[in-house]
Amino acid sequence: MSTRPANFYDHTRDELLALASRWGFPPVHAARLWAYVYLAGVEDWRAMPELPARYRAKAEGELGFGRHATAAETHSADGFTRKYLLELSDGRRIETVLMRYTGRVTACISSQAGCAMGCVFCATGQMGFVRHLSPGEIVAQAMHVDAVLRGVGPGGALADAASDSPHERHERLRNLVLMGMGEPLHNYDAVMKAIDILRDPNGLALGAKKITLSTVGVVPGIRRLAEEKRPFHLAVSLHGATQEERAALVPAAKKWPLDELMDACRDYIARQQRRIFYEWTLIEGKNDTPESAHAVGRLLQGQLAQVNLIPLNPTTGYDGAPTGREAAKRFQEILAGYGLPSTVRQRRGIDIAAGCGQLAVAKR
Repeated sequence: MSTRPANFYDHTRDELLALASRWGFPPVHAARLWAYVYLAGVEDWRAMPELPARYRAKAEGELGFGRHATAAETHSADGFTRKYLLELSDGRRIETVLMRYTGRVTACISSQAGCAMGCVFCATGQMGFVRHLSPGEIVAQAMHVDAVLRGVGPGGALADAASDSPHERHERLRNLVLMGMGEPLHNYDAVMKAIDILRDPNGLALGAKKITLSTVGVVPGIRRLAEEKRPFHLAVSLHGATQEERAALVPAAKKWPLDELMDACRDYIARQQRRIFYEWTLIEGKNDTPESAHAVGRLLQGQLAQVNLIPLNPTTGYDGAPTGREAAKRFQEILAGYGLPSTVRQRRGIDIAAGCGQLAVAKR
């Protein structure tokens, strides 16, 4: 009975070097393989001439490239956002988003198929939990976007010279947010290993300051991040400034109450000496009032924190409306009175359901 080869992208560079040694080959061959994949974007064994034939044959028999097939690709009308429906090896599907901003490109990737947290205004939460993604399935999403940016097609060949963007060829991915489908801290070990692989200086070499992880408030995960002193940015979805208001929008708050969450966040800030980005989805008439803004101010005053305000994006399972510009500005002014900096999130890809809280696929 044949077995499926292990996913290359599940391996750190050190693990790949150790594999070569177990197979009886010098580590330099594994280092060259790593460079072919992460530096040149090559996934075709025949396009790796510097690898000795014996090592190449062994590696090809033991390792497969788990790059996801593209089931669909959708472009936003403004030209700044693309959404990829990617198919996993078991037929499950996830969504990954490429977003363009002035001076940077960001990949928004998923950590799970579906999500168990059940946030009422989030399309992924509405679809429920399917399964965790492996480290390689997370890494492969970033590699997919990187290949698009560099104009590299399957196997590492240059794609057709025609491109929607004159800037799209020969770019590299430099910014990553784990804000796609799933709760990253519910899949902690796989997510951290994937980030370590993507940060490897001999590979994609993403900087810690260019990576943001978003959590709905999984307290044990936040405490682990603090203890392990993980150096990337942390964003915490708040959405309600009292336990009752938050639990109505974020069911996970019943398991990890607001006071426990705030205690974990203060501990994180003290240990890391790093600010937390608190995310607040602005829902018209529900949590966008001056009273709500004052409640947020009192809750976070004195913390090393910034509030990211996100006007609600529409989903079929929730009938709330986004806050208007003037109400959002008033909310910001009140937060400023408490010494809290804030931004209103730029809206990207709303017309293709690629915005925050809009990612979802049919269960398969």
